[in-house]
Amino acid sequence: MSSHIRQNRRAWDERALRSAWHTEPATDKDFQNPLAAVDDCGWLEGNVRGQRVLCLAAGGGRHGPLLAAAGAEVTVVDLSPAMLELDRRVAASRGLVLKTVETSMEDLSMLPAGGFDAVIQPVSTCYVPDIIEMYRQVARVSAANALYISQHKQPASSQAGTLPSSRGGYCITETYYRSDPLPEAMEGLPHREAGTVEFLHRWSELIGGLCRSGFVIEDLVEPNHANTSAEAGTFGHRCRYLPPFVTIKARRRADSEMNEPARLWTPGGGGDQ
Repeated sequence: MSSHIRQNRRAWDERALRSAWHTEPATDKDFQNPLAAVDDCGWLEGNVRGQRVLCLAAGGGRHGPLLAAAGAEVTVVDLSPAMLELDRRVAASRGLVLKTVETSMEDLSMLPAGGFDAVIQPVSTCYVPDIIEMYRQVARVSAANALYISQHKQPASSQAGTLPSSRGGYCITETYYRSDPLPEAMEGLPHREAGTVEFLHRWSELIGGLCRSGFVIEDLVEPNHANTSAEAGTFGHRCRYLPPFVTIKARRRADSEMNEPARLWTPGGGGDQ
């Protein structure tokens, strides 16, 4: 097991045990409309009943139980036993059925090829050094035309300092073209997780790598966490300058294998080019 996987497993186990940021299970209010609680953009089109859904790197008692409550056949993958235990606990308390698999998102070899109609992945790709290989893993387990909704940390946010400069903005302090881990984060940050090993992924990897792995991007949203009345140095204030996350809607191509160029029809071109 790689050192970054061991460290991130320990970190998320510890975070789950003390109910840190992003380890909060779904609430009673969430279960009143479970699909809406995990689908802010409406990309699941109001119905997942009977669909085979993979919640990738999504332990914590939220995505899996809510999608199961909405009628999906859910498998939750996470490297943290403590995060998966939260899923099992919430599911048991509400009489829901879901499957949990303890593994890194870098190794989905135990899952069936083409076994899922949708893959839902909250912010987590920052914990893998090679996002392209992770995308290939997702492509393999996705059925033709499967939906892939993933959330990521934006590169500039990962590059910038945590506290504002004397001029009020946030300075870029980390290099863009890097393969080594980012410096360890401070405790208590909503956009970084202390104790974890994180990697910066460039837009050419986040977007281009997704396309080259067999997906077509259908939409992209930057969630707005900015707060115009927030004090300097707080999460809401920083988000006025640096959107921390991006959410991508993609579809698994059914017309070709991975890395084969998409065929383009042009008028008068005699068919596919």
